[in-house]
Amino acid sequence: RSCNPPVGNLATGRTPVTLTTCGQNSTELYCSYSDQNLLHQVSHGCGQPRCTKCNANQPDNSHLPADMTDDFFANPISWWQSAQGVHREEIRLDFETEFYLTHVIAVFKSPRPAAMALERSQDYGQTWRPYKYFSVNCTATFGLQDDLIEEGSMCTSRYSEAVPCTRGEVIYRALSPANKIEDPYSPEAQDLLKLTNLRLLLLKRQECPCHGSGLVEKPQRFAHYAIYDLIVRGSCFCNGHAEESSGSAGFLREPGSCAAVVHGKCVCRHNTAGDHCEKCAPLYNDQPWKPGDGKTGAPNECRKCRCHNHADSCHFDLSVWLASGKRSGGVCNNCKHNTEGHRCQRCKPGYYRDRGKPMSSTEVCKPCTCQPMGSANATFSRSWRCHPKTGFCYCKPGVAGPNCDRCLVGYWGFGENGCRPCDCARDCDQHTGNCFNGYDNEPFFNIPIGGRIPDLVQMPSNESEEEWKWNDHEQGFSALRHPEKCVCKEKVLGSVTDFCQMKYAYVIKARILSAHDKGTHAEVVVKVKKVLKSSKVKIARSNRSIYPESWTSRGCTCPILNPGTDYLIAGQEDSRTSKLLVNMNSLVKPWKAYLGKQVSDILRTGCK
Repeated sequence: RSCNPPVGNLATGRTPVTLTTCGQNSTELYCSYSDQNLLHQVSHGCGQPRCTKCNANQPDNSHLPADMTDDFFANPISWWQSAQGVHREEIRLDFETEFYLTHVIAVFKSPRPAAMALERSQDYGQTWRPYKYFSVNCTATFGLQDDLIEEGSMCTSRYSEAVPCTRGEVIYRALSPANKIEDPYSPEAQDLLKLTNLRLLLLKRQECPCHGSGLVEKPQRFAHYAIYDLIVRGSCFCNGHAEESSGSAGFLREPGSCAAVVHGKCVCRHNTAGDHCEKCAPLYNDQPWKPGDGKTGAPNECRKCRCHNHADSCHFDLSVWLASGKRSGGVCNNCKHNTEGHRCQRCKPGYYRDRGKPMSSTEVCKPCTCQPMGSANATFSRSWRCHPKTGFCYCKPGVAGPNCDRCLVGYWGFGENGCRPCDCARDCDQHTGNCFNGYDNEPFFNIPIGGRIPDLVQMPSNESEEEWKWNDHEQGFSALRHPEKCVCKEKVLGSVTDFCQMKYAYVIKARILSAHDKGTHAEVVVKVKKVLKSSKVKIARSNRSIYPESWTSRGCTCPILNPGTDYLIAGQEDSRTSKLLVNMNSLVKPWKAYLGKQVSDILRTGCK
């Protein structure tokens, strides 16, 4: 839920600044009447005045600005007093940060001013705006209507009478029937309640109307402003994300006092940060920061960025937020552990992901281990040394192996320029280039189709089949294809009549996972993603094998099928063995959405 810090006296522990103080240059003699006499009916008289001296440098005779904001329970008769004869006085309370104001109470020792203004600043005193004007005659003094006549007016006569001549109060409430606020953290509420400085302008002094008492003292000795207490009630400004400010439960006790100082640094919740919880914590910028909703109670918490434990902070990016449909806008900063990306979700160039470890592991990205002589410099991205998902290196022509450290089968002469093709129907000695004959002891490979078959070096007998399988059986990767050794004439998608005349037994969308050289035939493992047509052989959306029939004298299979690629495949079947067949009459095209729709329409309406 949204949070509200406690309300306290913002003036406690803070010393106001005034234009003058009595006795600040030399000792002054001033006179006043007893509070007891003044609190009775004025018609009974003010009694005899009491005259004494004021000197700002003598503790027993000083009346300093700090006396307005001391503990009024511990020091009920301490007060601040202005110099004699001043008509315009200013009392300013400066805060070290932003606070929320609820109300102000000034308790006067002297008669209340005949005219006064209460102002606030939200920019540390650069500019000021009025909260309220106070006057015995609002129209004459400020040109404003009295709020006793016109509710909501900026001026009031309610607190400007001379009577009572002492302990008269001036009260301002920030939230009143005229200032209704539904959400205390809305921009409108902040404009009204937030402040960094508060200023009281005392503009016109007035005397106490003591009827029936003759003045025996000089009138100027009564000509001053005096205030017992200045109380400024409010709270730390926390945007609805904190219930306390720094200090014990939001307050610190003033030394030697039972009053508590309200501090302005919030103890933030909801994954927010800053003195006023005005921003999200470093790793919680996945959506825009918002204040708590004081109307509905919604906390509007900041959401953690998905950095997979590889970053200590993130920032909000509006373009990323909009591109995601306003679901996620966090971009991780300074990804660690050799990761990169908006979410530290991929390995940096020169590293590949270890699929055996979770993405959050500090060791998820391993360095590429490419043989310098066999690996290629010019790859899809110049900074990549190996494939970021499999770790397989990018090899020079004729070179194979995950690390590009040996020749492909059918190549020889491993060196700076890669390997040279054997001048043989099949394999040759990798050192001399002398041809081998026969199919005896032909090894089993996971290799791409279309290009030289087999496409990897012969495997030593102590290596297992598992070491040569693609890491995830979804993303096959070939170091390099060499179409100059295998030329296939591909079937094209012609007219509706041509397509229907082929009478294909099946039409599927499939991803090529791997291929196996069985010596006498090839077997290709695919993942069937969509079945557009089937006949007697049942086809499910799962992994299964298809069987290329066409072989060339160079050991090639046609048509070309590359691992990791989605194809539209239309071919025949062998219902006796439940095999799906691919040959030179089959239609094999890299999958495109428009192509799939075209074939679907032909199957639905064209072939009768």
